[in-house]
Amino acid sequence: MKKILVLCTGNSCRSQMAHGYLEFFAKSRLKIFSAGIEVHGVNQTAIKIMKEDKIDISNYSSNHVDEYLHIDFDYIITVCDHAKESCPLFDVNDAIKIHKDFFDPSKSDHKSKLFFENFRIVRDDIKKYCKEFINEIV
Repeated sequence: MKKILVLCTGNSCRSQMAHGYLEFFAKSRLKIFSAGIEVHGVNQTAIKIMKEDKIDISNYSSNHVDEYLHIDFDYIITVCDHAKESCPLFDVNDAIKIHKDFFDPSKSDHKSKLFFENFRIVRDDIKKYCKEFINEIV
C-alpha cells in the first residue's frame, strides 16, 4: 500500500484538510499521514469547515514530522512554502516530492466577515487538488 505524507508548518489546518480529503478520495487504497515542522494542534475552524463538506477531521492529531522519519513514503506533499523549505524528509527520503502552496486561512483576521469564507476557499482548493492527485496515482 502506498504511503503519503502531507506536511505544513503546524499540522493544524491545511495539512489536516488535505489529509481528510486524501483519505476520502483514496477510499482506503492508500495510507495517509500528516505532520508539521511544528505542532500547533488541529484548528477548530478547519474542523468546522470540513464538517460542512461531510469530512470529519475532529479525531485527527497534530503530529511532528520527526515522528515519521522511519517511514519510507511514496509521496511527500508540502502544502506551504515554509514546510517545503524546512522539511528534513525532503533531503533524505526517496519519495516523490510534490509542492503546492495554499494560503493559510488561520492567518486571516478573526473579526473579518471573510474569516470563514477564507477557510472555505482554501478548503475547496485543497479538495480539488486532492481529488486530482488521487485520480492521477490510483
